[in-house]
Amino acid sequence: MTRPRRRAIEPGIFPGAWHAKGSGGGLPAHLKGLDAEERVAGRYEAEGGAILARRWRSSHGEIDLVVRQGSRLVFVEVKRARSHALAGARLRPRQMRRILNAALDYLVREVGRLDVAMRFDVALVDAEGSCRLVENAFGAEMMT
Repeated sequence: MTRPRRRAIEPGIFPGAWHAKGSGGGLPAHLKGLDAEERVAGRYEAEGGAILARRWRSSHGEIDLVVRQGSRLVFVEVKRARSHALAGARLRPRQMRRILNAALDYLVREVGRLDVAMRFDVALVDAEGSCRLVENAFGAEMMT
């Protein structure tokens, strides 16, 4: 029995990303997500933000990006879909609660205190790689 031949990797559907030649579907979903996160991180950095963590995990869940903007921490959830509207529809209240609890874990474990100005953003990335940032997507800014 012979092994299937590996497919050549070449630039793909998304500028700056890669897909398997002949795969028809482009990147696997997790690689599309990583590409979306990279685009969003680049956008925050271009606006003067500092990326403190990528895919930070706690027992409550994962935070895609943690960004410092001045004295404020921004916890960013990245959603990717064919359109910005479809991407936005993928964020549910249960996931927002998990992200909030993971952010509190981040503050305790990485910052060592809870009295930090913070905001929760959602970054929507469409199939073309276009990014739309929704600042303060979880409601009122949190200042404890």
